[in-house]
Amino acid sequence: MELYELGLKEAANKIKNREITSVELTKALLDRIEERNGEINAYVTVDRDHALKMAEESDKRIREGNPRLIEGVPLGIKDLFCTKDVRTTACSHILDNFVPPYESTVTENLWKAGGVLLGKTNMDEFAMGSSNETSYFGPVKNPWDLTRTPGGSSGGSAAAVADYQCPVATGSDTGGSIRQPASFSGIVGIKPTYGRCSRFGMVAFASSLDQAGVFARNVEDAALMLRCMSGYDPKDSTSADRPIENYDEKLDQLEIKGMKIGLPKEYFIEGLDPTVKQIIDDAIKNFTDKGAEVVEISLPHTKYAVPAYYIVAPAEAAANLARYDGMRYGLRVEGDNLMDTYMKTRTEGFGTEVKRRIMIGNYTLSSGYYDAYYTKAQRVRALITKDFEEAFKEVDFIFTPTTPTPAFKIGGKVDDPVQMYLNDIFTVATNLAGLPGISVPAGKMDYEGANLPVGLQIIGPAFSEQNLLNAAYAHEKMTNFELLKA
Repeated sequence: MELYELGLKEAANKIKNREITSVELTKALLDRIEERNGEINAYVTVDRDHALKMAEESDKRIREGNPRLIEGVPLGIKDLFCTKDVRTTACSHILDNFVPPYESTVTENLWKAGGVLLGKTNMDEFAMGSSNETSYFGPVKNPWDLTRTPGGSSGGSAAAVADYQCPVATGSDTGGSIRQPASFSGIVGIKPTYGRCSRFGMVAFASSLDQAGVFARNVEDAALMLRCMSGYDPKDSTSADRPIENYDEKLDQLEIKGMKIGLPKEYFIEGLDPTVKQIIDDAIKNFTDKGAEVVEISLPHTKYAVPAYYIVAPAEAAANLARYDGMRYGLRVEGDNLMDTYMKTRTEGFGTEVKRRIMIGNYTLSSGYYDAYYTKAQRVRALITKDFEEAFKEVDFIFTPTTPTPAFKIGGKVDDPVQMYLNDIFTVATNLAGLPGISVPAGKMDYEGANLPVGLQIIGPAFSEQNLLNAAYAHEKMTNFELLKA
């Protein structure tokens, strides 16, 4: 096994036991990035000197006998988490060469746990997209098939983990931006409950939906990474004041016999690839063979989730992105006067998809349309949340496909926004309700001539991350899924 193939827990143990050094592992991963990134385009910023300096500090702590939880393990960080003194652009031209003077809480927690910053990963501009094609730095390619997308918006993080360019990475999920890329890339991706991870220092897209999460190649690593990232933060008014759980230490505590799995009829619909359905059915059968019970449930307002999401999210995006005016940081294009400077900066700085969502958002928030669109969408959101609450009175978990199909081709949907938005059909409702969801590899299938992974999505009640990870871990143990080979 090559050094760069080590997972998070395995690498942390080897560094602690002095079998390898953090510097050795960091160099191996930096070399892997140098070799592969030209092809995959997973990273937009790599600071070799900064990474090696952090690794040296970790090795010093090991020598002094003061190791922390993930001491010396290099991590990939999505480019919307502010990293002090390291460029953070959210993959937008308007944040060209922005170097934050402060650290996001999520990354600060990771550095306090001993993590090493390997680099900043590519993403859809301001996290607006489902294919990583809206990035100012170009699309990310799926390591399983370079003609396909790894998903979005966290495509760079997903591809980097799948291609062994880092053991784990952070992502963010506003409407499926962790779970969909995890499914497309054949890895594990968890979006925790809204409020579990602080949003302080995350470049905002839609503040009531954004939530930080994790990519890993196995459930145990995802659990350990989430443990390091999460926790209450007084700097974020939506942060949940709950104790941090040692998720990775309790993964085998699920009692499958008697557990109730909800299958929502609204998720097994026309448009779902029949082979994807068969793979999900096989995963469910593994649980029923061990005594789990399947309950057909209904989430009747699911059909309104995508339209409600694409009113709420652009409205919040329009408000959040009003701050980018070229006056204080980022791109500035001089005009004839102040208004002309604003206009030229924003016209040149934002990409097409971001402009589209700003215009939709401003329209839905405008006088005369606010009640007709935004208020109504928020009412629908409340109904979707109630659907889940009622369902979880009957069942312990909800199992669904993560996506209707495996990864699609780069360029295949970029010219049809509605088709692109419908790609989130199985994931957005979870964000609207603020619930935790995880995508785990369930199998592979031949799709349009390529052998591609399929993800199983497991959804749980609010703050049920431990149970969710336990269910995903049980699934992983019962599933014969071979990861992409390095």
